Amino acid sequence: MKIFTKEVKIAIVAIVGLITLYFGMNFLKGLTLFSHGNTYHILFNNVNGLSSSSPILANGFKVGTVTSIDYDYEKRGNIVVDVGIDENLKLPEGTVAEIASDLLGNVQVNLIMPENVTTFIQPDGNIEGRVNAGAMGKVMEMVPKIQNMLPKLDSILASVNYILADPALPNTLHHAEQVTSDLTKTTRQMNALLADVGKEVPGLMGKADGVLGKAAATMDNANVATQKLAQLDLESSLNELTVTLNNLKQFTEQLNNDQGALGALLKDRSLYDNLNKTINSADSLLVNFKEHPKRYIHFSVFGKKDK
Repeated sequence: MKIFTKEVKIAIVAIVGLITLYFGMNFLKGLTLFSHGNTYHILFNNVNGLSSSSPILANGFKVGTVTSIDYDYEKRGNIVVDVGIDENLKLPEGTVAEIASDLLGNVQVNLIMPENVTTFIQPDGNIEGRVNAGAMGKVMEMVPKIQNMLPKLDSILASVNYILADPALPNTLHHAEQVTSDLTKTTRQMNALLADVGKEVPGLMGKADGVLGKAAATMDNANVATQKLAQLDLESSLNELTVTLNNLKQFTEQLNNDQGALGALLKDRSLYDNLNKTINSADSLLVNFKEHPKRYIHFSVFGKKDK
């Protein structure tokens, strides 16, 4: 009697195929088949598309996978995610598991571990979980702001359409083109003028040097004059001027004082009148002398005759 009949061989092939399929599926899911790991429980409020066999990463390196996801019916809102993590990795107290997804929808769990911690989470312990919305979450946060901006954008577009529909816009653009052309011509003229000025700058600089030289000579002359003034005996000159002013003051006082001769001559009216009479008499005498000189002068060859 044959042991390995046709039916037995078919059964053995089927069993081997099922076992291979099982391990192959687990291998494709990323489950560790021939190594042991520590099991931890992560508590989430929202798993955000997380599924079994999703990778667990620490600093970008895969250290484990998600083994199961269960809903906690006793504490509504809590989702317990069991993960298998390499037994060589010690998780410090305060470690946080963060669900992250990329733009393609791939979901993973990142372990954020604090530093300088000496106490660790024991296997089969609980880890705090949270969701990082990533780039899509930031986009969703911007949606309300974009919705608030839409009415303003509509009003801006309406204003732009009104301006574009204005028939004066083509004329304005035409004038703007003319203005631009004029500005271009003006710029060229300014460039030519600046070039001419640049050619004359050396001559102007030479003249400026000459003027500065003359100014320096003038300053030297001023310094010499200042030195000469400093050498003058100003104190003695001021003393002499003071003496002269005092003498002039005394002379003025004598003129104003009627006790002196000059003061009496200036202030005595009778003296003035007498002097005036004397001058008038002398004038009359001179007139009479001119008219009758013989009355005053007698010449005789033979001597004087008695009248």
